Amino acid sequence: MPADAPPIVPLLARALHRIRSTPPRIISSPPTQPRRAAVALIIRVVPSPNAPLPQNPDKPPTLTQFFESDWVNDPNAHPELLYLHRENTIVSDASLWQAKLHKNTDEAQVAFPGGRQEPDDEGGLYTAMRQTWEEIGIDLAEPCYTCIGRLDDREITTSLGKRLLMILSPFVFLQLTPQAPPPDPVPSTTLYWTPLSTLVSLHAPPKWSTVTVDAASRIAPKHSAILRFLVRLLIGSMQFPAIVLQPSDTPRSKKSQDTLEKPTPRYNRLKLWGLSLGMTLDLMSYMILPTNVRDRTLPRDSPTPSSPLSDVMHLPYQNSTEDFRMEYIAPSLASVFPRFSYPDVNFWIWVFGKRYREVIRGWEASVREGGINDRRINWSGSALNTFYAAIRKALVVVLVARALGILFGASFALWWIFS
Repeated sequence: MPADAPPIVPLLARALHRIRSTPPRIISSPPTQPRRAAVALIIRVVPSPNAPLPQNPDKPPTLTQFFESDWVNDPNAHPELLYLHRENTIVSDASLWQAKLHKNTDEAQVAFPGGRQEPDDEGGLYTAMRQTWEEIGIDLAEPCYTCIGRLDDREITTSLGKRLLMILSPFVFLQLTPQAPPPDPVPSTTLYWTPLSTLVSLHAPPKWSTVTVDAASRIAPKHSAILRFLVRLLIGSMQFPAIVLQPSDTPRSKKSQDTLEKPTPRYNRLKLWGLSLGMTLDLMSYMILPTNVRDRTLPRDSPTPSSPLSDVMHLPYQNSTEDFRMEYIAPSLASVFPRFSYPDVNFWIWVFGKRYREVIRGWEASVREGGINDRRINWSGSALNTFYAAIRKALVVVLVARALGILFGASFALWWIFS
């Protein structure tokens, strides 16, 4: 890391303290859809190989004491965030936040440990801890872990936001000790610890890529091959923003430990996108100083960019406007808005996106006036709903235009043949 690069540990300390002191936006489940789910974002600080490690204390340190520890502030210590990849993911709750790529590919998609809330669960926190223990063998109830807090709830909907499926609650955990009991993932799950320095850096920003999704898989019925073919032909595909991860070490899985003949496959590209990318960007957004604090700490003549996230937190496919800082508003929106392969589809989305742009401007105004996000209003839900509505209207116009074009072309061909 360059000498003038911002240290990651202070950024992480700022983020975790802000998460602990900031009330999350909690979305209540409607009576018509009570299903909920929870995931765990697990963070650890890997000590320097040469740093003297402390003895196990009688009681776990507080968050402030943890970030005052010498081994945490060692220049060679580096924080990491845990992701996992599920092999042969079936169509279940897990696939809602880890969709499958086509088989025989060197790419894999990652997610966070978690799953559906069961009727006997005491709440979302219990669900995240239970699912983490059952899937990867990490007991978050041990003294070496602490729950920092909860990020904003998320609505999981069907394609184009037509119907609510469940509410997802992300919880942030921190490993308080240099060492912890090793994980024991199920055979179909592989763990990837990823350094935060590969996600938050002025000098080496994340490597952005895309995930291509067949539009027919999101719009047409699964058992209608003809309709899916027509949608694929007329609408094309969708591209979602993704970050190519750079894990720190060899992936860990039960299969690689138990079977020497068939080691766990090492994918060439691990892609973070969708809900998992949105939750990661939510976590990263807490590393930014609020505007009023930043203005007091920076010289008057300092340049405008002051955040390590400034280059990566704008909405994709949209030019940033003057004084429009998306990292203060909705960094996770960058993970859900697709770009279609046909330019006319994107054009009509822009035409019908007036209401969406009004919501974004209102969201930004509330942030500027109050200094922080107005957490009483579900701005993200409103933005997503209006954007999905623009997509639906655009697809109707495009399909009608395509149909009229096909009819006109066929009529002209028939007239030319028989004339």
